[in-house]
Amino acid sequence: MRVLVLSSGGKDSSLALWWSICQGWTISSVVTVSIEGEDSWMFQIPGTKLAELQCKDMDLQHQIITVSGEGEVEVEELLEGLRPLIEAHSIDALVCGALRSEYQRRRIDRICEELAIHSFSPLWHHDAERHMHELLECGMEMWMVSVSCDGLNEDWLGRRLDIEAFDELSKLSSKFRFSIDGEGGEFETIITSGPHMNGRIVFEAEHQWSGNRGHLNITAMKLE
Repeated sequence: MRVLVLSSGGKDSSLALWWSICQGWTISSVVTVSIEGEDSWMFQIPGTKLAELQCKDMDLQHQIITVSGEGEVEVEELLEGLRPLIEAHSIDALVCGALRSEYQRRRIDRICEELAIHSFSPLWHHDAERHMHELLECGMEMWMVSVSCDGLNEDWLGRRLDIEAFDELSKLSSKFRFSIDGEGGEFETIITSGPHMNGRIVFEAEHQWSGNRGHLNITAMKLE
């Protein structure tokens, strides 16, 4: 099986990438979607520049497809960006880290149908708490790069999600009723090391905070 993997460099797409490697599949390229606008219904924006460095560490090809971030327009832009990769490299399937977003998965499935390839979402409907434990247990080093819900303040920006932080996050999710895996957009992450990587990424970042939400602006990063 020769596949492309959609990856923002965050926890879910990184786990989907690791899953693909464990299948013994050939990863033709990792594809990161870059958003021109300030928002997207489909894709992560903060911290995605780390995906290229992750691929360098893993000796994988990396491709960036730039989209507008505008509703259905970005879906068509992704489709057209994928088309030459599919044709040039005889791709069999596209893998993504979708968890529970019907909006996202249906559109990825539609893209794959149009391109006549298989669509794989190996994390689909994973139990939220079990999913987070799996990430921790397999050694994913996770950092929060954005927060946007009640219960998560600026102190969570740039915080590593280790066991201690996860226990605290679990209590806050129960109190403020947000998804502990961030699937509702409550937070987003980046991965700096894990079972799929050989080394570790270190980074520097600035806080961009506005009232009750914010994100990290990564200013420097390197492989160790």
